[in-house]
Amino acid sequence: MSRRGIVAGVAIVWLASSVYIVPADQQAVETRFGAVVSPRVMPGIHISLPWPIDRVYRLKVQQLQRLVVGGEISDGVLGRTEPRASQFLTGDQNIIHMRVAVQYSVGVPADYLFRTDGVARAVGAAVESALAERISSRTVDAVLTTEKAAIQEEVRASAQKLLNDYRAGVILSTVNLETVTPPPEAAEAFRDVASARADSSRIVNQSMGYANDVIPKARGEAQQLLEAGQGYKLKKVNEAQGDAARFTQVAAEYSRAADVNGRRIYLETMEQVLPRVKKLIVDKNGNLDLTIIRKGDSPAAK
Repeated sequence: MSRRGIVAGVAIVWLASSVYIVPADQQAVETRFGAVVSPRVMPGIHISLPWPIDRVYRLKVQQLQRLVVGGEISDGVLGRTEPRASQFLTGDQNIIHMRVAVQYSVGVPADYLFRTDGVARAVGAAVESALAERISSRTVDAVLTTEKAAIQEEVRASAQKLLNDYRAGVILSTVNLETVTPPPEAAEAFRDVASARADSSRIVNQSMGYANDVIPKARGEAQQLLEAGQGYKLKKVNEAQGDAARFTQVAAEYSRAADVNGRRIYLETMEQVLPRVKKLIVDKNGNLDLTIIRKGDSPAAK
């Protein structure tokens, strides 16, 4: 092959290097003499100036990358600890050990490549800073129990803001609190506190259940007594009013003819009383006729 043919072949290959393909799951950044000319090249076939004038950097923007803040899982399995990396101070001056798993992906390819030296370190520092801030504003009980979900979302949002300010070109997908434990020296005390809190909650729930059972019954019985008292009161008032009305009528009739009505009332009263009383009638001389005493009767004088 002649020199001219070799030069022509090299020229063709050199010109062919200006055509490049970006796969569907990637994006690319195109630079010219080191300066970014295309910060985001989408999937497809593209043309640029031949190398080394233009260079193309491809990135898997959809791929999630994982980072652990507070030590890797293998460290705990092997018994290795990183106190400075895994210890955080709560708002009530307690120390807890935490391991946080972070997943992130490429957000802005050009920034991801050229704005930050060591993207993983930047992500870890941002998450650790946001986590320390959020933990310091809460009590150890809240961190260990009810506030985990809120802490995760707040840390993700705060760390994302820091990374955006740094133009790290990263999108945080999740921030997950994998382990939250007290220091080994205080683990037994924390377990005792948790057990006491569980017992307290159980006793309170039992008391509330008892109260919910007894109070309605007591209220029902009280209402029943009130209604019975009201009924008894109404009955006695009506009886008293009836007696008073009858007495008023009798008094009015009596005032019209006191002698006649007095004798009539006396006779009516005797008619009601005498039949219920056993009697012996004695004449004015004091003689007693025993033949009028029936067998089985006991003598009584009236």
